[in-house]
Amino acid sequence: MKKIVIIAAVVLALGATLAFALPQEPPHEGHGRHGGPGGPGGPGGPRFVEMLAEKLSLTDTQKQQINDIQKASREQNAQFFETSRKTMDEVRAAHDANDTAKLESLKATVTADREKMKQIRDAEMEKITAVLTADQRTKFAAMRAEREARHKDAPPHE
Repeated sequence: MKKIVIIAAVVLALGATLAFALPQEPPHEGHGRHGGPGGPGGPGGPRFVEMLAEKLSLTDTQKQQINDIQKASREQNAQFFETSRKTMDEVRAAHDANDTAKLESLKATVTADREKMKQIRDAEMEKITAVLTADQRTKFAAMRAEREARHKDAPPHE
């Protein structure tokens, strides 16, 4: 049971990481609680730029630059995202089947995918930060810190 809880936590962490890098196009049916991983308002979701625009008073140029950054990241990493989704489908199927051997065999792949997602997300956030003014960067850093604190304090999902 402990292994399943640990693996479920790893799966959830990877899912949270996926939220930053997923496409802004309409989600595929069956992914995520709101139709897509991370939901429509999460980082990388369709309303991410709108939310940033509202909270940071982005210019139209900045909005376009951020959309372009996200689009380029999606295109550059499309194959990885597809492979990672397939891995997560395998994890869900193994979990549903209570196949602990399969879950254990996928653990290293999930961990590696999670690290790669973090690298992709961090690179994207660095590029987004670069288009912001000094005041906007300060506000954006505070927003990210608040989000991280909320996720750190949140109870694990099962």
